[in-house]
Amino acid sequence: MSVAIITGASKGLGRALAEALAARGWDLVLDARGAEALREAAEGLEKYGVRVAALPGDVTDAGHRAGLVAAARRFGGVDLVVSNASALGAEPLVRLDELPPEGLRRALEVNVVAALGLVQEALPLLRASGTGAVIAVSSDAAAEAYETWGGYGASKAALDHLVAVLGEEEPGLRVWAVDPGDMATALYAAAVPDDDEPRPDPAGVVPGFLRLLDERPASGRYSAPALVEER
Repeated sequence: MSVAIITGASKGLGRALAEALAARGWDLVLDARGAEALREAAEGLEKYGVRVAALPGDVTDAGHRAGLVAAARRFGGVDLVVSNASALGAEPLVRLDELPPEGLRRALEVNVVAALGLVQEALPLLRASGTGAVIAVSSDAAAEAYETWGGYGASKAALDHLVAVLGEEEPGLRVWAVDPGDMATALYAAAVPDDDEPRPDPAGVVPGFLRLLDERPASGRYSAPALVEER
């Protein structure tokens, strides 16, 4: 039985990925800061008959990350780590001349430092898996310069670089940075609350993530919408 750790799994893309993996029979270790929303997400997966450990907490807490890996170990190991939890740095987003240093620090801690810390904690189990993979949820803002997205984009660009280096250092694993594209998520609503333009549901790009798991292309950066369109 395959086992995945997914951070930020109580809603949006994280929850959609959890649903898709549970439907394939994966056991799951789920994380989010909101205990009630996480509990509801976990209960929604019971119909698939898989094992689910829902651990509320903050991914910047090393003890919490160790707890996530320990839960996966009890399920038999770790085959996939999905770093989906993200922090914007400011809500709503602001220009760099207004971005609080503590906000940027928080974005870097959540989006980069914690993501690497979780992989480091899980690495022995990922190596032992034989099919170990890491997915870091990236953003178009990591590659393009959008006004007010500077802090968040910088953190995701740093994450992309870590993923690229990890892919070189761990040739036995698959390590992918994945841009999910434009989505209707709580994160986007918090970033740009005045933007009420309709956006795609996160579930629409999940097949792109599943394609990576099915085909296991080389480690690198991918666009989930492009993977969906190419199927």
